[in-house]
Order: sequence, then C-alpha cells, then structure tokens
Amino acid sequence: MYVFLKDIVPAAQNNIYTRFIILDKAKPGVAASGKSCLALAADETAAVHIQLWGEECDAFEAGDIVKLTNGIFSYVRNSALVLRAGKRGKMEKMGEFTIAFVETPNVSEILWNPDPGNSKLYIQNGVTSPYSRIFPPLP
Repeated sequence: MYVFLKDIVPAAQNNIYTRFIILDKAKPGVAASGKSCLALAADETAAVHIQLWGEECDAFEAGDIVKLTNGIFSYVRNSALVLRAGKRGKMEKMGEFTIAFVETPNVSEILWNPDPGNSKLYIQNGVTSPYSRIFPPLP
C-alpha cells in the first residue's frame, strides 16, 4: 500500500513506498558524488522535493508518474529535506499525466525537530513555506 506524501516524516532508514507525479525538474548539477538534480513531485495530499542522482536525472521528466520503493525522506548535506531512493531504494516510471495532485502543503518546507521522547523520531515544529521555495507556483 502506498504512503501518501502528507504522511511521510524524516528518517534515516529506507522504508517509504509511495507514488507521485513529477511537476518540475531543475537542471542537473555535478558534484564530487556525481550528477544530481532536484525535482518537485506531488500526489493528491501534498508535494515534496525529490533528489535524483546519476541516471535518474535523465530518466524522469515533468509529467512522469513514479513509484518509489524503499525511499528515504531525510536531510542531505546542504540541510535540504528531500525524498530520495538512496542506495537500497528504487524509482520506476509508471506512466504519464494521469493522477490528481496538490502543490500545498510541501512537506519539504516543514520544520522538524527531534522528538524529545524518542531520538529516532521527528515531530513538526512549524512551516517555512506552504509552497516550494525552490519551485514557486506560477502566478
């Protein structure tokens, strides 16, 4: 069963099974770890920033519907909160242009703090922006 994007929370483990449509994609950049790019994705409940690595940057475009297996929603080096496949996860194209979506809330724009009762969990502490600041909505 797919997890809705509104229900994902930061974690360092691979366990997210979801599907989404890619709404927009930034131009790839090249870092020491290889080619990477950010994308904006959404389902019917929320939006999120997706981190694409290597061949994923060329494999997915706006309008693609993607299934993510064993995904991670976590902070990357530059403190951005992104959903990604990681080393053990997998992204697969399922189709094009056929699911409903919303662009708010963007779960990558939520501020998260460690749960004082369990250091392995995070709790919401506020919202930086309801929409993506990287991919602002069209006027």
